Amino acid sequence: MAIKPKYIKQLGNVLLERYPDSFNTDFETNKDSVTTLTTVESKGVRNRIAGYVTQKKAQAAQKA
Repeated sequence: MAIKPKYIKQLGNVLLERYPDSFNTDFETNKDSVTTLTTVESKGVRNRIAGYVTQKKAQAAQKA
């Protein structure tokens, strides 16, 4: 697993805190949510944030 940059983790955590119902374990849905909730213009950064959020949601689902 790759190490994520700090800004990816910070923004992902902020999005999860503010909009927990906007995200789930589906990457494509999370990608659309990141696009609508942020002003990130870079496709690569958007995908990294969506991937991080997806991973966090999947981990939370396994614990529950």
